[in-house]
Amino acid sequence: MPKISEPSAEKVIDIDVTQEMRTSFLEYSYSVIYARALPDARDGLKPVQRRILFQMGQMGLRPDRGHVKSSRVVGDVMGRLHPHGDVAIYDAMVRLAQPFTLRLPMIDGHGNFGSLDDGPAAPRYTEVRMAPAAMAMISSLDEDTVDMAPNYDNTLEQPEVLPAAIPNLLVNGSSGIAVGMATSMPPHNLVEVIAAARCLLANPEADLEEIMRFVPGPDLPEGGKIVGLEGIREAYASGRGIFKTRATAHIENVTARKKGIVFTELPYLVGPEKVIEKLKDAINAKKVQGVTGIQNLTDRHHGMRLVVEVKNGFNPEAVLLQLYRHTPLEDSFGINNVALVGGQPQTLGLIELLRVFLDHRLDVTRRRSRFRLDKASRELHLVDGLLVAVVNIDEVIALIRSSDDAATARTRLMQVFDLTEPQAEYILELRLRRLTKYSVIELEQRRSELLEAIADLEDVLNSPERLRDLVSAELDEVARAHGTPRRTVLLESDGATEAGSSAALPLEVADDPCFVLLSGTGLVARTADSSPPAREGERGPHDAILASVPATARGQIGVVTSAGRAVRLDVLDVPVAPDAPSLAAGARLRELVSLAEGERAVGLIDLSEAAAPPVLATERGRIKRVGAGHPGKDSWELIGLEKGDSVIGCGHCADADQIVLVSSDAHLLRFDGSSVRPQGRTGRGVAGIRLGAEAKVIALGVVPGDDVGGTLVATVSGSRDALEGTVAGNAKVTPLDRFPAKGRGTGGVRAQRFLRGEDCLQLAAVGQAPLHAVGAGGQPIGLPETDERRDGSGQPLAAPVAAIG
Repeated sequence: MPKISEPSAEKVIDIDVTQEMRTSFLEYSYSVIYARALPDARDGLKPVQRRILFQMGQMGLRPDRGHVKSSRVVGDVMGRLHPHGDVAIYDAMVRLAQPFTLRLPMIDGHGNFGSLDDGPAAPRYTEVRMAPAAMAMISSLDEDTVDMAPNYDNTLEQPEVLPAAIPNLLVNGSSGIAVGMATSMPPHNLVEVIAAARCLLANPEADLEEIMRFVPGPDLPEGGKIVGLEGIREAYASGRGIFKTRATAHIENVTARKKGIVFTELPYLVGPEKVIEKLKDAINAKKVQGVTGIQNLTDRHHGMRLVVEVKNGFNPEAVLLQLYRHTPLEDSFGINNVALVGGQPQTLGLIELLRVFLDHRLDVTRRRSRFRLDKASRELHLVDGLLVAVVNIDEVIALIRSSDDAATARTRLMQVFDLTEPQAEYILELRLRRLTKYSVIELEQRRSELLEAIADLEDVLNSPERLRDLVSAELDEVARAHGTPRRTVLLESDGATEAGSSAALPLEVADDPCFVLLSGTGLVARTADSSPPAREGERGPHDAILASVPATARGQIGVVTSAGRAVRLDVLDVPVAPDAPSLAAGARLRELVSLAEGERAVGLIDLSEAAAPPVLATERGRIKRVGAGHPGKDSWELIGLEKGDSVIGCGHCADADQIVLVSSDAHLLRFDGSSVRPQGRTGRGVAGIRLGAEAKVIALGVVPGDDVGGTLVATVSGSRDALEGTVAGNAKVTPLDRFPAKGRGTGGVRAQRFLRGEDCLQLAAVGQAPLHAVGAGGQPIGLPETDERRDGSGQPLAAPVAAIG
């Protein structure tokens, strides 16, 4: 059995575990804070981000060059500068290229760089180059503007900080978690931040209120709204605060029957899939009610569009407040402005952040000016020596030719012409073509330019005011080159629509009384309350009301069709017309009820038990009052029609009411409603008016027995051979009481005398004054003044009339 040797005493080290843990943890903490998690307050970049931009600049990946594979950039950064893995480098690169993460992206990415819900493609599938803003971050890097430090293996140099002509920390924000501390900074608008920086340059004693005139709040990449500004003011003052971000939404009709809440902008870093997931959880937990579905219609061409369908009978505004309360559609953002200042983490307010950036830019501009001054001074020194050589060209050439070697020639040039060693060396390396008369002119001009540049640079270095003016002007150029308008709306408070006040809005629509209106152009709407639509006043489009029935918001009405059936319609499906009788906000009735081909809606009926019996009239002169009661079906038959016959109108008729029928051969018959006995739903009705050859009934009117004097009859004459809607015709408006009542089943009396070329009535209507006419597009058309003659001729119309109501 082999002998196991004892461990050598020289290799055993006794340590204090407590002290070792403390020391190792502090070293680790310092490394995370300084070298990984926190940004530098000067350029707003973490070390890995700084190394990416620096290396891309070294590789020449400028905006005017082609994209290169991301793996190549990741490999160069990892091999040359960054001591950590490729995953961390690529993650940082992706963030610099995402327009929904940064307000001003630094990398122009080509390929799938992810979304708010999905990660990016692998680096072998994506390509990158520098964005224009990144060029401003590394500009003048080669002019000794910042200190350089060795890389991880001391073989290369990298900048400790970038020159950063853009206030990147405020514009793009930052987030990171270190040991015992974290940073969370929202993005801002570049134009606003630079305006505030220039104000602070001009007035170093400016207070926070003055600075906030330029920077009122964050400006998030995806827009949205910020609700409540107190947290922002607190963060700008102390470096810590909280504000609420809210999605931008509006309510619209997603179908003819259903309303939806459409979200076009989401809170910062909230994706639509996350919203959908949380909304489903809230619905399952009964926290959100009134939602029937959600659709994500977002695409690259139309942008964000998230549609939440609202159940009929629910108040969309109240549902929206539920969504704000229980889903990420309203989110909180905690500001914690922790950044490195002089290598030490500090919590900074808005003014402190601007001052650190401005001090950095002043130092960069000062160092750049000094570098350019030294460069110009060296060139001027060489130009002066070259001018001496050009003036004494023959002697210089002879001296050089007679010298044994370059060292001897350099020494003799310095002695004979009183030149310095750099001047003599420069002359020896000179090309002969520079020794022409034209080159002398060029040298003199260049000498003047250098003297002017040196004087300007010395003025910048010797004048603090001039230095600040130069920095301010350069910042203004950056704002003009890279600035964009504000995207986020700032709301001091949204009052009643705040999520905490959702109880102020009823979730379900109240069953309030209303009227459902049908216009002559086929639009249907309901009033906002129980007030009947106004009859007087200025008229708008689509306000010729053919039918008006009382209902309740959660009730039902019947739509009577030309096929003699009634179709049940939920009043909740009917849009509200806030300015009735104008139905411009109404919906097409055909979109709310299913009609067969060739079938059309002719009117509305009240389905309540208190309503008078419905009455219907057909083209062939039949009249029917329908008996009480309606089946619980979606549609049912109201009258049995003969083949070729159709319903032309409907209404409600009590025994004491008057029924008026108008035929196409210009006859009007008025008789009592009591003369028509109510029948069952399958009944075919009774004879209403006796029609002449080729005549048909074109209008039905029901007039309360005590309101005959306030009712008008409007008729429009024309030719049977004319195409519908092509000839305006002649119209006449006459009080109904000018027409005597006759017995049911008779021919009635003449309602209008035809002029030459006229042989029929194209249109007729019976209703309470005043009557209004509209064209096929809903445009108002004036009717003539009232004519007391019952059989007089009509007056010419300005345009063809489609409906009168």
